[in-house]
Amino acid sequence: MTENYKVALEVFEGPLDLLLYLIKKEEIDIYDIPIEKITKSYLQYIELMKMLDIDIAGEFLIMAATLMYIKSRMLLPEDDRPVLEEEEDDPRFDLVRQLIEYKKFKEAAEKLRDKEYEQSNVFTRITGKETAPLEEGEKPLDVNIFDLISAFSDVLKRVDEVSLRQMFDDRFTVADKIMYLSERLAREKTVKFTELFSEATTRPEIIVTFLALLELIRLKQVCAIQEEPFGDIFIKLIDKS
Repeated sequence: MTENYKVALEVFEGPLDLLLYLIKKEEIDIYDIPIEKITKSYLQYIELMKMLDIDIAGEFLIMAATLMYIKSRMLLPEDDRPVLEEEEDDPRFDLVRQLIEYKKFKEAAEKLRDKEYEQSNVFTRITGKETAPLEEGEKPLDVNIFDLISAFSDVLKRVDEVSLRQMFDDRFTVADKIMYLSERLAREKTVKFTELFSEATTRPEIIVTFLALLELIRLKQVCAIQEEPFGDIFIKLIDKS
């Protein structure tokens, strides 16, 4: 189905990025993380990445193990928790400290990137209409890999997990879907993410279409943008003229 296709993005966020993304998306207090909830969400994303055959760095798996360890310690009554050297009363303390420090680093990097944008001022963005450019000088919000995986998961939920038609889905290949997406975007220029899957009726076809989209993003032939955090995602053809 995927011709042994392996997703390898040039820029790929790490486990702390994923945790910060989940904390922001689920409106969680970073100083009081519900460890069971965040662990469940984190593992769901890891499973989706595995299903897509995305190269998962070892640090993602280490973080998964760390979350499971913290979760197990949180389940124990405080008096029954084994005493570890240099550990605070709250097992989440070290993780929260890392997240806060990393968040500060990311915010500083974003400010520098905004300064760079102000100097270049070359982006366009989407307004209320799906295919209309944003006003000149306005900057679209970046869409990261986790936004895309989240949107992909929502699309995947609309089809049955088991379908008799799946046995015939070997005809769908990443190369074919790359051609399909390229031709469609060449005509429409900008397409809402969910509409790219309007003709896909099975899980294998949806997966192959998403892999094709990731490849086009990696090749910088298209970009993914949105008007507001966690809002609708739009896929836009990059004009190289």
